Amino acid sequence: MITVPAPAGAGTFVHPALFYRDLGEYLTGVGGFVRAALSADEPVLVAVPGPHLDALRESLGTSGTGITWTDMTELGRNPGRILASLQDFADRHAGRAARIVGEPIWPGRSPAEVLEATRHEALINTAFADRPATVLCPYDVRGLAPSVVADARRTHPTLIEEGRDLPSPAYTDASRVSADCDLPLPEHGGEVSRLDYAPGGLAEVREHAESWARATALTPARRGDLVLAISEAAANSLSHGGGKGTLRLWTTAGALAGAGPGAGVVAEIHDGGRLADPLAGRRRPSLASAEGGRGLWMIHQLCDLVEVRATESGFTLRLHMATL
Repeated sequence: MITVPAPAGAGTFVHPALFYRDLGEYLTGVGGFVRAALSADEPVLVAVPGPHLDALRESLGTSGTGITWTDMTELGRNPGRILASLQDFADRHAGRAARIVGEPIWPGRSPAEVLEATRHEALINTAFADRPATVLCPYDVRGLAPSVVADARRTHPTLIEEGRDLPSPAYTDASRVSADCDLPLPEHGGEVSRLDYAPGGLAEVREHAESWARATALTPARRGDLVLAISEAAANSLSHGGGKGTLRLWTTAGALAGAGPGAGVVAEIHDGGRLADPLAGRRRPSLASAEGGRGLWMIHQLCDLVEVRATESGFTLRLHMATL
């Protein structure tokens, strides 16, 4: 029997990892969590990969009426988009304790996606601090690498494991996990197009990116998205990254899990800036906000994966776009 987390009280955030070994344990743990929320008349969002979504719907049957269902393979293809959607759901039900199932890591995720999803899991604790909500995160302990399961212990204050709901001794601060995620990006061994830019060079960046992208397999619409994302990143360099930066562009095979062979383009922007707010770009900026963050938010919405590195050498964004 798997323990179902107690509902979050007023001003309380609960963030357990559910370790499961097979579909039966998954349906028992996640299904029990959802049923408890429905019985308490709490709003429920279930954001899990498609096959699990289908299995849960079938298991819950008519009792699943009123649940918001989301395929995490679409929502979370870029892990940087997930947090804003979870917060949006909680905001739509202000004054009530929201219950959310979020499964951002599943077998088959690329190492780059797993790293950014791990960062997301740590930042949930910062973003939802003092909010009445529960976010349950299932982990396939047989299908995922031991290192991924170990990181789940670091990013979740509590664990549901072997029928018990207990505090996680390995749980640590989000800033420490984020810093550990800032691993050196692997170098691309093939041909790379490079452009150094400085004040007044934004138009040159756009022209260079557009010219380069025309020679790739990107559709016109996807090419426009890539150029816009690059433009926003370069504009941030000029405004907040020391006034200059470097753009590198290349194509790659299998840049994203499920993207297919020879189906990706990558843009990397590096400058001398710092990331003052680790949640920048991961939560929807207010139109009235004077704190900025709109450019990074837009980049996350446009790209299939955004790798973020904030180190002593500066700030790097590596933007991935799959050719569809």
